[in-house]
Amino acid sequence: MKIAVVILNWNGVKLLEQFLPSVIQYSPEANVYVADNASTDESIAFVKNNYPTIKIVQNETNQGFAGGYNDALQHIDAEIYALVNSDIEVTENWLKPILETFEAEPETAIIQPKILDFKKKDHFEYAGAGGGFIDQFGYPFCRGRIFDTLEKDNGQYNDATEIFWASGACFFIRSFVYKELKGFDEDFFAHQEEIDLCWRTINKGYKIKYCSESIVYHVGGATLQQANPKKTFLNFRNSLLMLTKNLPQNTLFQVLIVRILLDGIAGVKFILEGQFAHCWAIIRAHFSFYGLFLRNYRKREKKQIEIYFKTKSIVYGYYVKNGTVFADLI
Repeated sequence: MKIAVVILNWNGVKLLEQFLPSVIQYSPEANVYVADNASTDESIAFVKNNYPTIKIVQNETNQGFAGGYNDALQHIDAEIYALVNSDIEVTENWLKPILETFEAEPETAIIQPKILDFKKKDHFEYAGAGGGFIDQFGYPFCRGRIFDTLEKDNGQYNDATEIFWASGACFFIRSFVYKELKGFDEDFFAHQEEIDLCWRTINKGYKIKYCSESIVYHVGGATLQQANPKKTFLNFRNSLLMLTKNLPQNTLFQVLIVRILLDGIAGVKFILEGQFAHCWAIIRAHFSFYGLFLRNYRKREKKQIEIYFKTKSIVYGYYVKNGTVFADLI
Protein backbone atom coordinates (compact mmCIF):
# COMPACT_ATOMS: atom_id res chain seq x y z
CA MET A 1 0.00 0.00 0.00
CA LYS A 2 1.21 3.51 -0.77
CA ILE A 3 1.97 5.20 2.56
CA ALA A 4 3.02 8.77 3.35
CA VAL A 5 4.67 9.62 6.68
CA VAL A 6 3.74 13.24 7.32
CA ILE A 7 5.49 15.17 10.09
CA LEU A 8 3.80 18.41 11.10
CA ASN A 9 6.37 21.02 12.11
CA TRP A 10 6.24 24.46 13.65
CA ASN A 11 9.54 26.05 14.63
CA GLY A 12 10.85 22.61 15.52
CA VAL A 13 14.27 22.52 13.88
CA LYS A 14 15.84 20.99 17.01
CA LEU A 15 13.27 18.20 17.03
CA LEU A 16 13.78 17.55 13.33
CA GLU A 17 17.54 17.30 13.88
CA GLN A 18 16.99 14.75 16.65
CA PHE A 19 14.14 12.62 15.33
CA LEU A 20 14.14 12.72 11.54
CA PRO A 21 17.07 10.27 11.29
CA SER A 22 15.06 7.38 12.80
CA VAL A 23 12.11 8.10 10.49
CA ILE A 24 14.38 8.09 7.45
CA GLN A 25 16.24 4.97 8.55
CA TYR A 26 13.22 2.84 9.40
CA SER A 27 10.63 3.94 6.81
CA PRO A 28 11.82 2.51 3.48
CA GLU A 29 8.22 1.64 2.53
CA ALA A 30 7.05 5.26 2.79
CA ASN A 31 7.37 8.66 1.23
CA VAL A 32 8.34 11.07 4.00
CA TYR A 33 6.96 14.61 4.11
CA VAL A 34 7.47 17.57 6.42
CA ALA A 35 4.34 19.70 6.59
CA ASP A 36 5.49 23.07 7.85
CA ASN A 37 3.07 25.38 9.67
CA ALA A 38 4.64 28.69 8.62
CA SER A 39 7.76 28.27 10.76
CA THR A 40 10.01 31.27 11.37
CA ASP A 41 13.09 29.26 12.40
CA GLU A 42 15.52 27.32 10.21
CA SER A 43 13.32 24.22 9.85
CA ILE A 44 12.86 24.36 6.08
CA ALA A 45 16.50 25.18 5.37
CA PHE A 46 17.60 22.31 7.61
CA VAL A 47 15.44 19.75 5.80
CA LYS A 48 16.42 20.98 2.34
CA ASN A 49 20.13 20.99 3.15
CA ASN A 50 20.30 17.67 5.01
CA TYR A 51 17.44 15.57 3.62
CA PRO A 52 16.86 16.61 0.01
CA THR A 53 14.73 13.52 -0.67
CA ILE A 54 12.13 14.58 1.92
CA LYS A 55 9.19 16.36 0.37
CA ILE A 56 8.14 19.65 1.99
CA VAL A 57 4.63 21.05 2.08
CA GLN A 58 4.62 24.66 3.26
CA ASN A 59 1.40 25.94 4.82
CA GLU A 60 0.91 29.68 4.51
CA THR A 61 -0.21 30.16 8.13
CA ASN A 62 -0.07 28.25 11.42
CA GLN A 63 -3.52 26.75 11.80
CA GLY A 64 -2.56 24.34 14.56
CA PHE A 65 -2.67 20.57 14.38
CA ALA A 66 -6.11 20.33 12.77
CA GLY A 67 -5.81 22.98 10.08
CA GLY A 68 -2.15 22.25 9.49
CA TYR A 69 -2.78 18.65 8.54
CA ASN A 70 -5.96 19.47 6.62
CA ASP A 71 -4.04 21.93 4.45
CA ALA A 72 -0.99 19.73 3.93
CA LEU A 73 -2.76 16.47 3.15
CA GLN A 74 -4.56 18.05 0.19
CA HIS A 75 -1.18 17.96 -1.56
CA ILE A 76 -0.17 14.40 -0.65
CA ASP A 77 -1.16 11.32 -2.63
CA ALA A 78 -1.19 8.06 -0.63
CA GLU A 79 -3.53 5.27 0.43
CA ILE A 80 -2.40 5.57 4.06
CA TYR A 81 -1.49 8.72 5.92
CA ALA A 82 0.87 8.26 8.87
CA LEU A 83 0.60 11.47 10.88
CA VAL A 84 3.67 11.63 13.10
CA ASN A 85 4.65 14.25 15.67
CA SER A 86 8.07 15.82 15.24
CA ASP A 87 9.09 14.49 18.69
CA ILE A 88 8.58 10.81 17.82
CA GLU A 89 11.40 8.26 17.55
CA VAL A 90 10.33 5.28 15.45
CA THR A 91 11.76 1.77 15.57
CA GLU A 92 12.79 -0.86 13.07
CA ASN A 93 9.85 -2.41 11.16
CA TRP A 94 7.37 -0.02 12.77
CA LEU A 95 5.37 0.26 9.53
CA LYS A 96 5.17 -3.43 8.59
CA PRO A 97 2.55 -4.61 11.14
CA ILE A 98 0.46 -1.48 10.53
CA LEU A 99 0.34 -2.08 6.78
CA GLU A 100 -0.38 -5.78 7.28
CA THR A 101 -3.36 -4.90 9.47
CA PHE A 102 -4.76 -2.48 6.91
CA GLU A 103 -4.33 -5.10 4.19
CA ALA A 104 -6.06 -7.84 6.21
CA GLU A 105 -8.86 -5.74 7.73
CA PRO A 106 -10.67 -3.52 5.23
CA GLU A 107 -13.10 -2.35 7.93
CA THR A 108 -10.22 -0.91 9.99
CA ALA A 109 -9.79 2.77 9.16
CA ILE A 110 -7.39 4.02 11.86
CA ILE A 111 -4.50 2.37 13.72
CA GLN A 112 -2.26 3.44 16.59
CA PRO A 113 1.07 1.82 17.53
CA LYS A 114 2.31 1.26 21.07
CA ILE A 115 3.51 4.65 22.34
CA LEU A 116 6.23 4.59 24.99
CA ASP A 117 7.98 7.43 26.79
CA PHE A 118 11.18 8.58 25.07
CA LYS A 119 12.62 9.75 28.41
CA LYS A 120 11.65 6.59 30.29
CA LYS A 121 11.48 3.89 27.68
CA ASP A 122 10.04 1.13 29.86
CA HIS A 123 6.92 3.22 30.60
CA PHE A 124 3.93 4.22 28.51
CA GLU A 125 3.66 7.81 27.32
CA TYR A 126 0.81 10.16 28.15
CA ALA A 127 -0.43 10.76 24.59
CA GLY A 128 -1.97 7.47 23.56
CA ALA A 129 -0.05 4.80 25.50
CA GLY A 130 -1.71 1.45 24.72
CA GLY A 131 -4.79 2.83 22.99
CA GLY A 132 -7.43 5.35 23.97
CA PHE A 133 -10.96 5.36 25.39
CA ILE A 134 -13.29 7.95 26.90
CA ASP A 135 -15.71 7.71 29.80
CA GLN A 136 -19.39 8.63 29.64
CA PHE A 137 -18.60 12.31 30.31
CA GLY A 138 -15.95 12.64 27.62
CA TYR A 139 -12.80 12.37 29.74
CA PRO A 140 -10.11 10.57 27.72
CA PHE A 141 -7.89 7.86 29.19
CA CYS A 142 -5.66 5.11 27.85
CA ARG A 143 -4.55 1.61 28.53
CA GLY A 144 -1.36 2.53 30.33
CA ARG A 145 -2.34 6.09 31.34
CA ILE A 146 -5.09 7.34 33.64
CA PHE A 147 -4.93 11.14 34.08
CA ASP A 148 -1.23 11.71 34.92
CA THR A 149 -0.52 8.16 36.19
CA LEU A 150 1.57 6.15 33.74
CA GLU A 151 2.05 2.37 33.82
CA LYS A 152 5.30 0.53 33.28
CA ASP A 153 5.29 -1.57 30.12
CA ASN A 154 5.34 -5.16 31.36
CA GLY A 155 3.78 -6.56 28.20
CA GLN A 156 0.25 -6.17 29.59
CA TYR A 157 -0.88 -4.49 26.37
CA ASN A 158 1.05 -6.61 23.89
CA ASP A 159 -1.97 -7.28 21.73
CA ALA A 160 -3.91 -6.10 18.70
CA THR A 161 -7.29 -4.87 19.82
CA GLU A 162 -10.09 -2.50 18.97
CA ILE A 163 -9.91 0.88 20.73
CA PHE A 164 -12.05 4.02 20.80
CA TRP A 165 -9.42 6.58 19.81
CA ALA A 166 -5.89 6.63 18.43
CA SER A 167 -3.34 9.23 19.48
CA GLY A 168 -2.57 12.09 17.13
CA ALA A 169 1.07 11.72 18.15
CA CYS A 170 1.30 8.74 15.79
CA PHE A 171 -1.90 8.26 13.83
CA PHE A 172 -2.47 6.04 10.79
CA ILE A 173 -5.60 6.56 8.70
CA ARG A 174 -6.86 5.46 5.30
CA SER A 175 -6.81 8.53 3.08
CA PHE A 176 -10.28 7.94 1.66
CA VAL A 177 -11.75 7.86 5.17
CA TYR A 178 -9.92 11.08 6.07
CA LYS A 179 -11.40 12.73 2.98
CA GLU A 180 -14.86 11.25 3.55
CA LEU A 181 -14.91 12.83 7.02
CA LYS A 182 -13.38 16.09 5.73
CA GLY A 183 -10.39 15.65 8.02
CA PHE A 184 -9.92 17.18 11.43
CA ASP A 185 -12.36 19.77 12.75
CA GLU A 186 -10.51 23.10 12.58
CA ASP A 187 -12.62 24.61 15.38
CA PHE A 188 -10.48 22.47 17.70
CA PHE A 189 -7.16 23.99 16.51
CA ALA A 190 -5.23 21.45 18.63
CA HIS A 191 -5.94 18.78 21.27
CA GLN A 192 -8.66 16.13 21.12
CA GLU A 193 -9.31 16.71 17.42
CA GLU A 194 -8.08 13.16 16.84
CA ILE A 195 -10.62 11.80 19.37
CA ASP A 196 -13.37 13.70 17.58
CA LEU A 197 -12.22 12.29 14.23
CA CYS A 198 -12.12 8.77 15.67
CA TRP A 199 -15.62 9.11 17.10
CA ARG A 200 -16.92 10.32 13.72
CA THR A 201 -15.13 7.38 12.11
CA ILE A 202 -16.93 4.95 14.43
CA ASN A 203 -20.24 6.66 13.68
CA LYS A 204 -19.58 5.84 10.01
CA GLY A 205 -19.19 2.15 10.86
CA TYR A 206 -15.39 1.80 10.67
CA LYS A 207 -13.07 0.31 13.30
CA ILE A 208 -10.03 1.70 15.12
CA LYS A 209 -7.24 -0.61 16.18
CA TYR A 210 -4.18 -0.68 18.42
CA CYS A 211 -1.15 -2.60 17.16
CA SER A 212 1.49 -3.38 19.79
CA GLU A 213 3.93 -4.87 17.26
CA SER A 214 4.62 -1.35 16.05
CA ILE A 215 6.51 0.67 18.68
CA VAL A 216 7.40 4.35 18.83
CA TYR A 217 8.82 6.61 21.55
CA HIS A 218 7.30 10.01 22.21
CA VAL A 219 8.84 12.96 24.06
CA GLY A 220 5.47 14.59 24.75
CA GLY A 221 4.85 18.26 25.50
CA ALA A 222 7.58 19.35 23.11
CA THR A 223 5.32 21.92 21.42
CA LEU A 224 2.96 22.75 24.33
CA GLN A 225 3.83 21.72 27.88
CA GLN A 226 1.27 19.81 29.94
CA ALA A 227 1.29 22.57 32.61
CA ASN A 228 0.51 25.33 30.10
CA PRO A 229 -2.90 27.01 30.74
CA LYS A 230 -3.43 27.14 26.96
CA LYS A 231 -3.44 23.35 26.96
CA THR A 232 -6.02 23.37 29.79
CA PHE A 233 -8.18 25.77 27.75
CA LEU A 234 -8.02 23.63 24.60
CA ASN A 235 -8.64 20.33 26.38
CA PHE A 236 -11.67 21.53 28.35
CA ARG A 237 -13.26 23.42 25.46
CA ASN A 238 -12.62 20.76 22.84
CA SER A 239 -13.96 17.98 25.01
CA LEU A 240 -17.30 19.81 25.24
CA LEU A 241 -17.31 20.42 21.48
CA MET A 242 -16.62 16.73 20.87
CA LEU A 243 -19.54 15.65 23.08
CA THR A 244 -21.83 18.15 21.36
CA LYS A 245 -21.03 16.73 17.94
CA ASN A 246 -21.04 13.02 18.66
CA LEU A 247 -23.19 11.95 21.61
CA PRO A 248 -26.57 10.39 20.79
CA GLN A 249 -29.37 12.96 21.05
CA ASN A 250 -31.11 11.19 23.93
CA THR A 251 -28.13 11.63 26.26
CA LEU A 252 -26.48 14.78 24.91
CA PHE A 253 -27.82 17.53 27.16
CA GLN A 254 -27.84 15.60 30.41
CA VAL A 255 -24.20 14.58 29.86
CA LEU A 256 -23.21 18.16 28.97
CA ILE A 257 -24.80 19.48 32.17
CA VAL A 258 -22.95 16.94 34.33
CA ARG A 259 -19.71 17.60 32.49
CA ILE A 260 -20.00 21.36 32.96
CA LEU A 261 -20.54 20.81 36.70
CA LEU A 262 -17.49 18.52 36.85
CA ASP A 263 -15.44 21.17 35.07
CA GLY A 264 -16.53 23.62 37.78
CA ILE A 265 -15.21 21.24 40.43
CA ALA A 266 -11.92 21.02 38.52
CA GLY A 267 -11.78 24.81 38.56
CA VAL A 268 -12.25 24.91 42.33
CA LYS A 269 -9.48 22.30 42.67
CA PHE A 270 -7.13 24.53 40.68
CA ILE A 271 -7.95 27.47 42.95
CA LEU A 272 -7.24 25.43 46.09
CA GLU A 273 -3.90 24.41 44.55
CA GLY A 274 -3.08 28.04 43.78
CA GLN A 275 -3.22 27.43 40.02
CA PHE A 276 -5.38 30.44 39.19
CA ALA A 277 -4.34 30.61 35.53
CA HIS A 278 -5.72 27.11 34.96
CA CYS A 279 -9.02 27.98 36.65
CA TRP A 280 -9.30 31.02 34.39
CA ALA A 281 -8.49 28.78 31.41
CA ILE A 282 -11.51 26.59 32.25
CA ILE A 283 -13.76 29.66 32.50
CA ARG A 284 -12.52 30.91 29.13
CA ALA A 285 -12.97 27.42 27.67
CA HIS A 286 -16.63 27.40 28.68
CA PHE A 287 -17.36 30.82 27.21
CA SER A 288 -15.62 29.81 23.99
CA PHE A 289 -17.69 26.62 23.93
CA TYR A 290 -20.95 28.55 24.37
CA GLY A 291 -19.98 30.76 21.44
CA LEU A 292 -19.27 27.72 19.24
CA PHE A 293 -22.15 25.54 20.43
CA LEU A 294 -24.71 26.14 17.67
CA ARG A 295 -22.16 25.85 14.88
CA ASN A 296 -20.91 22.53 16.22
CA TYR A 297 -24.39 21.23 17.04
CA ARG A 298 -25.21 21.68 13.35
CA LYS A 299 -22.25 19.45 12.45
CA ARG A 300 -23.90 16.42 14.02
CA GLU A 301 -24.40 13.40 11.78
CA LYS A 302 -27.91 12.07 11.28
CA LYS A 303 -26.87 8.86 13.03
CA GLN A 304 -24.92 8.68 16.28
CA ILE A 305 -23.99 5.15 17.32
CA GLU A 306 -24.65 4.20 20.94
CA ILE A 307 -21.15 3.76 22.37
CA TYR A 308 -20.31 1.20 25.03
CA PHE A 309 -18.11 3.05 27.52
CA LYS A 310 -15.50 1.03 29.38
CA THR A 311 -16.29 2.99 32.55
CA LYS A 312 -18.92 5.53 33.55
CA SER A 313 -16.57 8.03 35.19
CA ILE A 314 -12.80 7.97 35.47
CA VAL A 315 -13.05 10.98 37.80
CA TYR A 316 -14.92 8.80 40.29
CA GLY A 317 -12.77 5.73 39.60
CA TYR A 318 -9.49 7.61 39.98
CA TYR A 319 -10.14 10.13 42.75
CA VAL A 320 -12.72 8.25 44.85
CA LYS A 321 -11.95 4.56 44.22
CA ASN A 322 -8.17 5.11 43.81
CA GLY A 323 -8.07 3.30 40.48
CA THR A 324 -4.75 4.24 38.94
CA VAL A 325 -4.44 1.69 36.11
CA PHE A 326 -6.72 0.66 33.28
CA ALA A 327 -7.59 -2.68 34.88
CA ASP A 328 -8.90 -0.88 37.99
CA LEU A 329 -11.44 1.11 36.00
CA ILE A 330 -13.04 -1.48 33.74
